[in-house]
Amino acid sequence: MSITAQSPTRPVVADLRFRWRGIDADGTRQSGTLIAPDASAARAMLKRDNLFIVELATQGPAPRPKARAADVTLFTRQLSSLLRAGLPLAPALELLAQAPTQGRRQGMPRIVDTLARDITSGLRFSAALQRHPAQFNALYCQLVEVGEAAGALVTVLGRLADDRERAAAQRAKVRAALTYPVAILLLAIAITAALLVWVVPTFKQIFDGFGAKLPAPTQFVLALSAGAARWSVPLVVLMIVIGSAVTFVLRRSASARIRFAHVSLNLPVAGPLLRTLCAARWSRALGTLLAAGTPLADAFDSLSQATGNAFFDRATASIAVRLRRGERLAAAMHAAHCFPPEIVQPVAVAEESGALDSMLLDVASLADRQVDDRIGTLSSLCEPLVIVVLGTLVGGLVIAMYLPIIQLGNVV
Repeated sequence: MSITAQSPTRPVVADLRFRWRGIDADGTRQSGTLIAPDASAARAMLKRDNLFIVELATQGPAPRPKARAADVTLFTRQLSSLLRAGLPLAPALELLAQAPTQGRRQGMPRIVDTLARDITSGLRFSAALQRHPAQFNALYCQLVEVGEAAGALVTVLGRLADDRERAAAQRAKVRAALTYPVAILLLAIAITAALLVWVVPTFKQIFDGFGAKLPAPTQFVLALSAGAARWSVPLVVLMIVIGSAVTFVLRRSASARIRFAHVSLNLPVAGPLLRTLCAARWSRALGTLLAAGTPLADAFDSLSQATGNAFFDRATASIAVRLRRGERLAAAMHAAHCFPPEIVQPVAVAEESGALDSMLLDVASLADRQVDDRIGTLSSLCEPLVIVVLGTLVGGLVIAMYLPIIQLGNVV
């Protein structure tokens, strides 16, 4: 079952932005803007709010709705709960589309409303989801398509929500583990730069009056201060230019993204963690597809962006090619040179026993636990490391500045 075989052919109809003026139930004049598919839908929305419409004018197409990953996860969980409660799909979508939202979450009800209209017009749910690729990737749509065909949409949506929540929790753990040390290191660098630019020159004026040779650490700090005062602004500008150029190249060049992803997987400390995390996501996605009844060859059509790492994505494509040539999955994974041995070996055993889907899910769970353990270890090691680095930078700078004063006191 390939997801590309049921791509929707009808174009997505853009919503319209309307400017309205009206009177509420208390007789107060109100005005504002809203987004709706057409004028009749806009009038119906305003009527539900007990507004008498005086003027309704179209202001052109509305921008495409946007939704965060957390909003998509919440939508998946809520839809699964409504369907499990016995509500049909279209009414469940209409109910979720009318949920009150604020701020950045307003994009998701628009998307859900579009899904409800597509379902009502006869489009399959998986095909309707494909019309929003920014929010629902190929893996999501493939699993929904399988769930529709097997009559297990509620189970599939619940599993999707679980997987997305698990991935979000892992990202939060990694972010929390890295935020504290990175913030402290940036603060240490900022303090050191401030001392070099504004404090050390004051000491230099005092040292010039000594008329004696300064210690080597002090001379080094003074030279560093002079260089920081002279080159700090050009260096910051250069770093901004380099960062912008790297970002531009990574957005435009697929080969650059693959090379950058490969380098990130080989970093000293973060590399093994990223490799295990990507392998866990890949194994869980493939195991979920196989457990839902997707053939192995078709499953790879939905794994092109399952890990979020360009090097793994390219490896997925090469594995699919090798499978079509008749190779075993474990051999193809080993030839990709990106999967840890503790994942490849169980896959080889599972191919012989015919329990590939359950083994992949078990391996993914084991890899998730390894990621959690490594994140905990990294967090515990970062705190003393940050203290050492902070003490070395600031303490070394202070000691270098006071060495001449100490030596002068010893002479006196």
